[in-house]
Amino acid sequence: MINLIRWFMTSIKRERGATAIEYALMVALIAVAIIGTVYAVGGGLNDIFNAVKDALAGVPPAATTP
Repeated sequence: MINLIRWFMTSIKRERGATAIEYALMVALIAVAIIGTVYAVGGGLNDIFNAVKDALAGVPPAATTP
C-alpha cells in the first residue's frame, strides 16, 4: 500500500503524469461537448426525419423488375 502511495506521489510530480491528467481532462471536456451537441441537435433531427416519413407515407413503393 505504501508503495502505491509513493508511486502516485512521484507520478504527480513527473511531467508525464501531469500530461496524462491534462489529456484526460481534454477528453472529458470533448465528451461533454459532444453529448451536449447531440442532445441539442437530436430533437431537430428527429423532427426532420418524422417530416420526411410523413411526406413519404402516401407514396406507393417503387415497382421492382425481376
